[in-house]
Amino acid sequence: MSATRVPASPTVPAGEPRSMRADAQRNYEKLLNAAGAAFIEHGADDVSLEEIARRAGVGIGTLYRHFPTRQALLEAVYRDQVELLRARAEELLAGDSPGDAFASWVRALAAFSSTKRSLISAMLATLGKDSELLSSCSLVIRTAAETLLARAQQAGAVRLDVTATDVIRLVHGISIATERAPSDPGQADRMFTLILDGLRPQPAG
Repeated sequence: MSATRVPASPTVPAGEPRSMRADAQRNYEKLLNAAGAAFIEHGADDVSLEEIARRAGVGIGTLYRHFPTRQALLEAVYRDQVELLRARAEELLAGDSPGDAFASWVRALAAFSSTKRSLISAMLATLGKDSELLSSCSLVIRTAAETLLARAQQAGAVRLDVTATDVIRLVHGISIATERAPSDPGQADRMFTLILDGLRPQPAG
């Protein structure tokens, strides 16, 4: 995602304290970035903490100082990805084209979905489906979707019978379908183009 990392939204549970020294903050962000990239490539269950520390260019002791357990790292990466998605929505809301903003955020949501499933699957072993983290992050995503969708609908760029739930489920479905077809890397983009075309108002008559 292209959004700049910013302090956590009040609706997302707080993670790393904001009062870290500059070098500690840099290491924290390096670890989040390295873990996120590794989880995309291999899945949240198949990457060692040692590998993540190596990718981040820090020692394993530094990783454990920020994330005492694997679960803590998983939760921090998930929270960070949701925060970036929220920040991206805010950036797009400042743009001139509600339709383009909505389409761009849908694609950002799709990119997030590529890591979401493996992270949630790994976290559910200890969190449970009704955890505060998952509930609050889900609210952040839904609120962003509703805000961008409503703005696009008011501008006449998206049909009025579409809901935020429809959009989120469509993205989820395409993400699952294309993950199982790695031999066609362009399929996801084609399918999202079809979906976005279908969400536009149809000409009268």
